Amino acid sequence: MSINKVKSLAGIVVPDSTIANQATELLLEHGTEFIYNHSLRVFFFSSLNGKRNSLQYDPELLYVCSVFHDLGLTKHYSTPDLRFEVDGANAARDFLKGHGIAQDKLQLAWDTIALHTTIGIAEHKEAEVALMYSGVGLDVMGEGYENLSAEHREDIIKAFPRNDFKKNIIPTFFSGFEHKTETTFGNIKADVCAFMIPNFHRKNFCDCILHSPWSE
Repeated sequence: MSINKVKSLAGIVVPDSTIANQATELLLEHGTEFIYNHSLRVFFFSSLNGKRNSLQYDPELLYVCSVFHDLGLTKHYSTPDLRFEVDGANAARDFLKGHGIAQDKLQLAWDTIALHTTIGIAEHKEAEVALMYSGVGLDVMGEGYENLSAEHREDIIKAFPRNDFKKNIIPTFFSGFEHKTETTFGNIKADVCAFMIPNFHRKNFCDCILHSPWSE
């Protein structure tokens, strides 16, 4: 795996604690170069959004969550029946618990990862949750692209290349839950299944109501 490790970039300092470094090693062990680059871009984009909006947040926790946010897509952390976001959140919580992190921080980390694809909710929660959501949205869908300076954009992409990201991210997502497509019911990853599976039949909320066991 060809990866780039930097101490700072675009005015953002990368946490250099034992927790941060061990989290990075887990990403390198179980992830891919593609997921690594995406995860680091998300950290820098999230941090820049926090700086631009003068938000108070925990940089170390945001970094660890950036590292873990897509590890639920990997074979090592994937479960047979949970959303990949929950798998990543559980993995991060277990990792942080092993370092004696307080319960409120464990819950914050869990929410930050579990809700990183939850449109309409994540952006209204704590700073770390909202920033993670914003960083992911910027890298994946270009949300807030206009707020990113050309200099910062070029520096970050040079350090952590996108490598045909638009072409590769959808199958990368799909590879993490193709064995449990039912977990995409009610969330945006159902769009990935519809894109990747011919004639994919989505579970429908209205059908659930109309075919419930209630008589009326």
